[in-house]
Amino acid sequence: MDHLAHCDRLAEEVERFAAAVGGLDPTAPVPSCPEWTAYDLALHLGTVHRWAEHLVRVRATERIGASNAVVDPGPPTPEWLREGGARLVSTLRAADPDEAMWAWGPDQHVRFWSRRQLHETLVHRIDAEVAGGLPSTADPAVAADAIDELLVNLGPAVRFSPGVARLRGEGEQLAVRPNDTGERWTITLEPDGFTVAARDGAPEVTLWGRAADLLCVLYRRRSVEEAHVAVEGNAALAHFWLAHSALE
Repeated sequence: MDHLAHCDRLAEEVERFAAAVGGLDPTAPVPSCPEWTAYDLALHLGTVHRWAEHLVRVRATERIGASNAVVDPGPPTPEWLREGGARLVSTLRAADPDEAMWAWGPDQHVRFWSRRQLHETLVHRIDAEVAGGLPSTADPAVAADAIDELLVNLGPAVRFSPGVARLRGEGEQLAVRPNDTGERWTITLEPDGFTVAARDGAPEVTLWGRAADLLCVLYRRRSVEEAHVAVEGNAALAHFWLAHSALE
């Protein structure tokens, strides 16, 4: 998927999220985000959209906090979500994806933000649907791209997801294998961190399942049992990875 494809899918996910949140009581709990209500979830994502839009619009060369980005504080209604999402998509579409700018991941370009915001919105749309007791689906290609984006950005995420620092080992390998797409990832735990290769390896454990289900497991939105993901091999290694690898 390229920058414009990410923008197109982001627009779709903004609408799906707004519709899902609009059907919830603002005080409804969000089981996949402990201690959050539907109000908190909507406020979070709407704020993130506005913050990211500001970063891209000014081509930030360093991190700018949301409090300094003149973010409209809401209230987080569906209309507020759609307005902020539409502004984000418009700013991203108008930008050169190859232009350099600050990003918290390794890809220091505008294109980081179209990809990141798509998958941020996708995962939180699933949160809203879980809160409403609704089924959640995701296009296999988009879900596979979201898995890749998570693995690419996970190392630098240690700054706000401190559990990532514990993802070390002595060469143990964990594989992620969607059974509905052609992607393959092999994660190797090493003494100073971990590496990810988009290829087959010789893993101690493999996670198998549909790309959308694997995505939910990797983001800790569902357990492997709830998502019907198969764990073949050293289950303790898989659970160690899952316990420390989700973005917080």
